[in-house]
Amino acid sequence: MSGQTVLFDINETVLDLSVLKPKFQQYMGSDDYIATWFAMLLHSSTVCLITNTHTDFKSLGLSALESLAGRLGKRLSNQDYQDILSTFAHLPAHPDIEPALVLLREAGFRVVAFSNSSSDLLKAQLSNSGLLTHFDHIISTEQASTFKPAQVAYQFALELLQEPASSARLVAAHDWDTHGALYAGLKAAYVNRFNTTYNTHYLHPDIRGEDMLEVTRKIISARV
Repeated sequence: MSGQTVLFDINETVLDLSVLKPKFQQYMGSDDYIATWFAMLLHSSTVCLITNTHTDFKSLGLSALESLAGRLGKRLSNQDYQDILSTFAHLPAHPDIEPALVLLREAGFRVVAFSNSSSDLLKAQLSNSGLLTHFDHIISTEQASTFKPAQVAYQFALELLQEPASSARLVAAHDWDTHGALYAGLKAAYVNRFNTTYNTHYLHPDIRGEDMLEVTRKIISARV
């Protein structure tokens, strides 16, 4: 059998960032800038990866907010920035997540939370969303001083889990993350949360779906 351990990306894949909309509407003038901010955050983490710059996701999140506010001509106080960032610990779960996790564990899979969020933030996110008990393990890339999609991030998770890459699968709503997992030797599954085209330059997973339950059923079927 293959794919006995399933690692889940957390932000946007498991947790819904739409709760940030009122904050971005209040401080940035439009909730459309959530996607811009998150893309800036991911861009910064990638730059830090390839230049061996040690930092953390929270600091990068603040820097991205400051840069976005500057571009928009907004003047925010430190308290304003913290008001936005504090919401990140209270993101709700997508409604298809809990039943998907239950299905996987009932089918005998080991389920792992695997995120670029710091260890403390990740635990708070899962606890506040009511999902903490649904995961067998929780892994932050912070523990390895790296970020996904660096190959070392996935290898670190595999070493902690004592799992060969061939029997692990990453589930994500980001094609850069599934690409990173595939490059590191894992399997992957892509949930198309945003109705977007998968990047043609990236490695393509064998499983895709429009929601997590569809993806989960395909993962279970693919194991046999």
